[in-house]
Formats: sequence, C-alpha cells, structure tokens
Amino acid sequence: YRPTRSRGMDDNATGGLPDDVQSEIRSALVDAVEHWWALGRPPRRRLDDAEVERILDLTCGETVPSDFAPMMAEIVNGPRPEPVTSTPDDRLHAIVIGAGIAGMLASVELTRAGIPHVIVEKNDEVGGSWWENRYPGAGVDTPSHLYSISSFPHNWSTHFGKRDEVQNYLEDFAAAHDIRRHVRFRHEVTRAEFDESRQCWRVTVRRPDESSELWEAPILISAVGLLNRPKVPNLPGMESFGGRLFHSAEWPSELDDPEALLGKKVGIVGSGASAMQIGPAIADRVGSLTIFQRSPQWIAPNDDYFATIPEDVHWLMDHVPGYREWYRARLSWIFNDKVYPSLQVDPDWPEPNASINAINHGHRKFYERYLRDQLGDRTDLIAASLPDYPPFGKRMLLDNGWFAMLRKPAVTLVPFGVDAVTPSGLIDSNGVEHELDVIVMATGFHSVRVLHPMEIVGRAGRSTKEIWGEHDARAYLGITVPDFPNFFIMTGPNTGLGHGGSFITILECQIRYIMDALALMRSEGLGALECRTEVNDRYNEAVDRRHARMVWTHPAMENWYRNPDGRVVSVLPWRINDYWAMTNKVDPADFRTEPARAAAVPAPAGQG
Repeated sequence: YRPTRSRGMDDNATGGLPDDVQSEIRSALVDAVEHWWALGRPPRRRLDDAEVERILDLTCGETVPSDFAPMMAEIVNGPRPEPVTSTPDDRLHAIVIGAGIAGMLASVELTRAGIPHVIVEKNDEVGGSWWENRYPGAGVDTPSHLYSISSFPHNWSTHFGKRDEVQNYLEDFAAAHDIRRHVRFRHEVTRAEFDESRQCWRVTVRRPDESSELWEAPILISAVGLLNRPKVPNLPGMESFGGRLFHSAEWPSELDDPEALLGKKVGIVGSGASAMQIGPAIADRVGSLTIFQRSPQWIAPNDDYFATIPEDVHWLMDHVPGYREWYRARLSWIFNDKVYPSLQVDPDWPEPNASINAINHGHRKFYERYLRDQLGDRTDLIAASLPDYPPFGKRMLLDNGWFAMLRKPAVTLVPFGVDAVTPSGLIDSNGVEHELDVIVMATGFHSVRVLHPMEIVGRAGRSTKEIWGEHDARAYLGITVPDFPNFFIMTGPNTGLGHGGSFITILECQIRYIMDALALMRSEGLGALECRTEVNDRYNEAVDRRHARMVWTHPAMENWYRNPDGRVVSVLPWRINDYWAMTNKVDPADFRTEPARAAAVPAPAGQG
C-alpha cells in the first residue's frame, strides 16, 4: 500500500499504486467517512509532530526530513490560536505600501491586532502583479492549492490557475476581510523619511492628480513586491518602430480580441516565464511568431499544467476532514524543499559545467531526455534549446506547450539577443533584421532594485539607496534594516524563491514576524525598534556564504537573481522550512529599542 515517490514536478496523485489497490483504499476511506458522519462529525484532533512525520513519509512515498514536521503540522492542524489584542492603540498605527497579496495579508493581521492602518496602492484595484499582468496565457507555475492563502481556501478549477481566476480569488479575499476600506487607490508613495524626534515616518504620497500630500505613522510596511517594475532594455531605435512595442506586463487591452493579432508578424524578446506563457497562447492566431532567446531555459514536464481539478476532488476537500490540508502538505514537500539538495555545489563533482552534484546530474539527464523527446528530429531546435548550464541555475519553467509551439511552421526561434530596433522590426545580435508588426518585451523586472523607485530615508538622513547602492540590498531576514526604525519589508532582499514553492508561504512567514515585532513594541511601550547592525551583518554574511555554494552563483549563466557584481540579491538561500523557523518568533536581543517618548502621531485620513 505504500505509494511511490513523485518524479520531478509531478504530484503523483495515484501514488503509483495498481488500480485495484487504489479502489481498495477508496472503499476504506468511504467507510471511515461514513463512520465519522455517524458519530456526529466530531472535530479532528491535532496531530503531534511525530504523527505528521510518519503520515507525510507514507503519503509522499519517501522519507521527509524530520525537521519539516513542525511546519507541516501547522499546515495540517492549522496554527495554534494565540491571544490577540484587538483594542485600537492610538500610538501604534501603520502605513502599508501596496495592496497586492503582501499588503492584503498585512491588512488582515493589523486589523486582527487592532492596529489602524491605511494602504497606499498605485493601481485601481487590489491584486498587485496579478492586477497588472494580463497577457495571454498568464497564470501560476506553482500548484494553485499551494499558491493560495492558508486561511482562505478555494476550490481551484485547474491545477495551475490562470490569471483571471487568481485575480478573482484575491478580490474575493479583499471582500471577505473588508480590505478595500483601508485602501487609497491611485495613490503612490514616492518618499518616506523617519523623524527621529517624533519616532514616526513622514510619507510623501502622490495623488491621482499628480499633487502630493504628507502622511505620518509610527509604522511603515513596504509590500511592493520584487516583480512589479518592468525592465525594458534601452535599445537604439526604440522610438522609430512603426508597429506596437510594449512590455509583457503592459499588454494592451485592444490586443485581447482574438482577431487582433491575426496575420500579424509578432516578435517576443526573451524566453523566460512570461514568454513561456505568451508564446503558446498566441502561436495559432498570429501570422508568424519569432522568439528572440539570449540563452535557453531548463523546462520541466507536468501533465497537470492544463488539467482541471475534478469535482469529486472538490467534494473531498469540502467534506472529508483533513483531505484539503494533507493535499496541501504533500504539495508543500513536492514543490518546495524536496529539490533543495540538487542546488548544492559538490566541490569534487567531475562535471562542474553541466551539473553540480549527482542529484543535479540526474535532473539534467531527465530534463534533457524530455527535451529531446519533445523536439524529435528537429536537431536545430535541440541545439538551440539545450542549456549548457546546470538545472535550476535559472528559474525552472513548466512546459505549457513550449516545445510543441517551437515545432509549428509559423514559429521561428532566434538563438540570439536583440541589438537594435528599426522602423520595421528588430536586428538580432548576429546582425540579421527581422520584420515585425508587434514586439513584446518579455524582458523581466527590476528584481534586484529593491524598493525602486521609492526613496526611503532612515536615521541621519541616509537613504536605502545610499547604503545599498542601486543593486545590493541587504536586510535581516529580508525584513528589517539597521537605522530604519519601525520599517518592515515584505518581499525584501533574498526572500524570493528560486527552487520552487509558493511565495505566499514566504509572505505569511514575514507578516507573522512583523506582527510579533509590533506586539513587542506594544507590550514594552516602545517608540522605536530596529535591527542591530551586527545582527544584520552576521545574517547577510551567512546568506552570501550559503549562496557561494549554490547553483545560482554558477559562472556558466546569468540570471535575474544576481546583481551586476554577481551577488545573489533576489532569492532565498535557505530551505523554506528553515525560513519558516527563523521567522517564527522575534528575538528581542536582535533589536535596538527606544521607549515611546513622543505624543501620539495622528493617523492619516482613511485609516481604520
């Protein structure tokens, strides 16, 4: 009855068991559920860590490290309820920047703690990147039941939700928690400066009419995200192009019409995650499609990418105690830290250019075999599509029909970057001009320019840009920065995920840590709290040491995780399980504190 382990990025839903064994297990489950109903549906008891570990090993078909049990127990059991102070505190209120997932999670927890707050959002609606990115094929590349808020379950229609369903889910979350009453839409923070004498942040906010106003609050939380400022290369001739040219995150609404691209010669610059989704979505409705690829990506198969989730699975999630939670727990292992050993450099590995250790080499063989099977006799495409760097060196992509698209007669893969724009198209780095009607710049975001373009000024009038430079952000746990009291970053440096998993898990870790810090401020009557310099330095030295032994610093490729000096700025070097433990509780010894000494700062209009 023991399931087999999953292979690659497959959730192994059948457990690899014979059909008759699957039927026997289902019958036993029906008997157990009927018995539970007959008993009056008593509540499930909480499982201890040892029980969770044993069941997880069984359901995953492999031994999951025992130190994962506490995090998995929280998924299965839910967090233990803790007493929360919900009485409003006129001394402790907050300004939150951004109403994406991070900002909304912050709002829910601040409300729960009775901390008045206002959210400053530059867009017309909540959702952040999901509100902005509307290109064809947009969706998650993490299983939907993992890429969801732990306290707000949803019966997803597909295993990998598309943009509209994700955005609707986030809007439903906002409605369920009445988040919009806190939000000032079409407002944008341009600058914030800490007033040491009054222990508060003075925040400059740009209104919709381009005028500015000054708001004040003791607490400032940045929830602006890493991937929300489009990065467009400054190519010669950009303004001369006679057709449509735009970044993938700024897809024009008039091109949503299925007939808008009929017969058009379309070029996509880039072959990363956005291009991977756009290309197959439009390939059959354009005249021609040209992909400009500076370097190929590793692509993993997943049979569930387009698959719907059957209604009987939804029924099980809604009616069988623990089914939804264990479903999520399995995904949390398969798509989170299971792959982590493959990212570690073995200094004695004999083939260091192609792979970095024995497990990584096994992944390379698996993904290369899949690539060759998909591209068949197209040796030209195989040569252009096979990476010469180790798997996971760049963000892993899931095959959503990319290889099948490349084989279509109207699709051309150009294995070069782009050097210039002409009135009629693009010139690739091999000097060849390509005539185009539409150019999509799927060229990524300013991921290493943390907090860009805001100016955040801390003690002694020094800004984050002065301390970090343009591309070298550092923060303790990616959340707090010395000399910036009462300032907390969600989606800060070295907190992105390069090895899979749900970024929402990271955000939930961060807001838990932030709320624990605010609880400390409230209980101790503090007016200022900031990370100690030595704590921050020690942490970031550990980050850099760990990254130096991981695949993302491998010299064979470039990726958007590194800054121009080669330092990894964007992604987490730890297992998600480790970060969960690090952020589980604030250590007061990590912080410099000051007692509250100033009169209460009036809350900005709109707080509540």
